[in-house]
Amino acid sequence: MGICLVKGQWLWLYSLLFCVVMNKSRALSADGEALLSFRTAVISSDGVLLRWRPEDADPCNWRGVTCDPKSKRVIYLSLSAHKLSGSISPDLGKLDQLKILSLYDNNFYGTIPSELGNCTMLQGIYLQGNYLSGLIPSELGKLQELKNLDISSNSLSGNIPLSLGTLANLAALNVSNNFLVGPIPFDGVLSNFTESSFGGNRGLCGMQINVTCKNESGGPSMNPSSPNSGQNQSGKKKYSGRLLISASATVGALLLVALMCFWGCFLYKKLGKHDSSGLAMDVSGGASIVMFHGDLPYSSKDIIKKLETLNDEHIIGCGGFGTVYKLAMDDGCVFALKRIIKLNEGFDRFFERELEILGSIKHRYLVNLRGYCNSPTSKLLIYDFLPGGSLDEALHERSEQLDWDARLNIIMGAAKGLAYLHHDCSPRIIHRDIKSSNILLDGNLEARVSDFGLAKLLEDEESHITTIVAGTFGYLAPEYMQSGRATEKTDVYSFGVLVLEVLSGKRPTDASFIEKGLNIVGWLNFLVSENRQREIVDPQCEGVQSESLDALLSVAIQCVSSSPEDRPTMHRVVQLLESEVMTPCPSDFYDSNSD
Repeated sequence: MGICLVKGQWLWLYSLLFCVVMNKSRALSADGEALLSFRTAVISSDGVLLRWRPEDADPCNWRGVTCDPKSKRVIYLSLSAHKLSGSISPDLGKLDQLKILSLYDNNFYGTIPSELGNCTMLQGIYLQGNYLSGLIPSELGKLQELKNLDISSNSLSGNIPLSLGTLANLAALNVSNNFLVGPIPFDGVLSNFTESSFGGNRGLCGMQINVTCKNESGGPSMNPSSPNSGQNQSGKKKYSGRLLISASATVGALLLVALMCFWGCFLYKKLGKHDSSGLAMDVSGGASIVMFHGDLPYSSKDIIKKLETLNDEHIIGCGGFGTVYKLAMDDGCVFALKRIIKLNEGFDRFFERELEILGSIKHRYLVNLRGYCNSPTSKLLIYDFLPGGSLDEALHERSEQLDWDARLNIIMGAAKGLAYLHHDCSPRIIHRDIKSSNILLDGNLEARVSDFGLAKLLEDEESHITTIVAGTFGYLAPEYMQSGRATEKTDVYSFGVLVLEVLSGKRPTDASFIEKGLNIVGWLNFLVSENRQREIVDPQCEGVQSESLDALLSVAIQCVSSSPEDRPTMHRVVQLLESEVMTPCPSDFYDSNSD
């Protein structure tokens, strides 16, 4: 019997088939799925990945991604210097048309995925300036198109794989400033490279670096003229100092990996993968506004109406505590909105009690919390908006330079804000995450301390994790990293690091520090040991006064002492800044190029 379909049935069937085809065509490509896996493994960033949307047909318009115009396959992944923290997903190995992988100057930790050996079209790998550890994968020897390989300034260990010698097209190689050991293979293309490709690895030996290998026991060993052998007489003092720095770098790198893994797992579990989505849904599902002391002269209805309009376009910041949006009201007033995901069932009562306390704290050098929006899924904290952005941005991302007076003024404001939290507000507050991105600037470059109290708010009471989840590597005091116990003195240490960052214009874990001690404190100690501490000053900083500089360095050195008992209180820091740093001899200027 034949099948007969009336006109309406044909239309229905046609519509169904059309929808199936369209849905299939809209499905994200395999390359896109691999990149989403990469994004999932990234715990935090400067927001560069927020617009990677799974509903796109392909990732070709995503930031940092370039596709072949015809095949729509990913050929470039370029995300350098975006504060990316997390592991590098092995799913990148599925990008079999990838030609350039550029992830340098970030905070990636863990191992280099061996799956990258599947990306046989790769011509350039740039992973320098991260915290990658483990071995160099021998699978990289499969990449016969590879021309440039830079994995320098990480914490890689073990031997250099023999397989790298088979990369006939390799024109540039840099594995310097790691913890590699053993003989450098001399077979194949590796014989073409010189000491600059391998420097800063104290355990390497070979013809390329003019260090003889001992093979009597069948395994690699150190050059007999190296400082470890005790036979180097001419440069003993120099080498012993470098050995101490290298040892501290090793310990620091191991602590970093442990801390980052813990921090990453916590944030991934607690704060969720897609913090930037669902803001409108938060407030539309039933929300209420709590205002502190009349600080928000708007009705709850007006505020919620504005909150519903916010999307990714309004994001102005992204960090461990949540995503920050710019909230502009109809009368022209602008606020900053921080979205924090709820953690557990008891979150509401504890959070609201603590927010009442934070909302009552008012000080010239603190960012003002004006109120919050209580929704079923999150808390939306409403702060004053600071048009000058963060100190991190002012130091590291803007073309205009801060002069000496501006830097001193910022340091002074941050010190007074922190001193108020420690000594004068009730209850007293330990910040736990003092860093340049948590120092905000108004239009006159006056400093305001932000995010105070949030580390305590986000404690995980169930697992008894109280402090180790707070803080940023490079700013953390040694005892804090070991015990996870925060005190006023751990804040003082972080403030000392902040001072060094403002002085130098370099981040605490700048890649250039790795060989000199991993972070900015190690660099300072090295300079002090050679009476060259003035060299820490940013050469672009104008108007530096020598007496003021020496006094500020003295304060910073006290703050970053390895012994908490030797660090001053923040009240004392403010006194020293006011009496010795802010009132130098006006005629005594320091030329950073003269020493």
